Amino acid sequence: MIVLFEHPLSPYAQKCKIALREKGIPFEARLPMGIGSGITADPAFAHASPRGEVPALIDGDVQIFDSTIILEYIEERWPSPSLLPEPPEARARMRMLEDVMDTHYEPINWGLGEIHFFGRARGELARKITARAETQVETWHRWLERQLGSWPWFGGDRFGWGDLVVVPYLNGSRGFGLAPKPESHLHRWLERVNQRPSVASTAQEAAAVVAGMSDVSTLVEQGRFKREYRDHRLEWMIRTGGLEIVLAGLAQDNIRFFREFD
Repeated sequence: MIVLFEHPLSPYAQKCKIALREKGIPFEARLPMGIGSGITADPAFAHASPRGEVPALIDGDVQIFDSTIILEYIEERWPSPSLLPEPPEARARMRMLEDVMDTHYEPINWGLGEIHFFGRARGELARKITARAETQVETWHRWLERQLGSWPWFGGDRFGWGDLVVVPYLNGSRGFGLAPKPESHLHRWLERVNQRPSVASTAQEAAAVVAGMSDVSTLVEQGRFKREYRDHRLEWMIRTGGLEIVLAGLAQDNIRFFREFD
């Protein structure tokens, strides 16, 4: 049985789950012990993911971390049905789309979570950061609209890689009330892609976790939950006006960065 260490709210894990489900590959979704605390308490997870990040995939003796590498492995290990288009230039476009979503779009949703779930800011600072995030999301929606063009799917005439790497992020934004404009082709795409069983079940798993997040801000205040401020997330928080959030998190020891491999 394939094991995928994950967290239902992680868009990085979501895209791997969608890929496995699209290919009909049975897998066990496993939440690592101690996830979010900064302490990797699960030896199997620590061995598979020395970064201490989800997702991580175990396939027999094969252990892989990083969502993009996992997606590549899934596509090569189980090539049918293919999630990538045939032309090399089209494949490159799907991979660039994934990189944009993972490194530019992801920190916006993550930052909104920091404000609205984890209580990192309140009052005027929270309003300022949220307003900037809303403007950024609208800009990226326009960019995605251009990438989609008149096609039904990001890869052309069939669902594939480009769709599964975009939908977790747009669903995440929609959870903050930032859906694509109703008249847009992107909105119609989102409605259509969410009807796919692979996407619907993955989104339902995420929604179930959101429903139980009422006390997570208290855990952050107590230092029992440490959010990871890595590369693009740290950059986003600082340039969007949240430097004082970073400094407060460092002072209170409730944020974390990459841990060194050992």
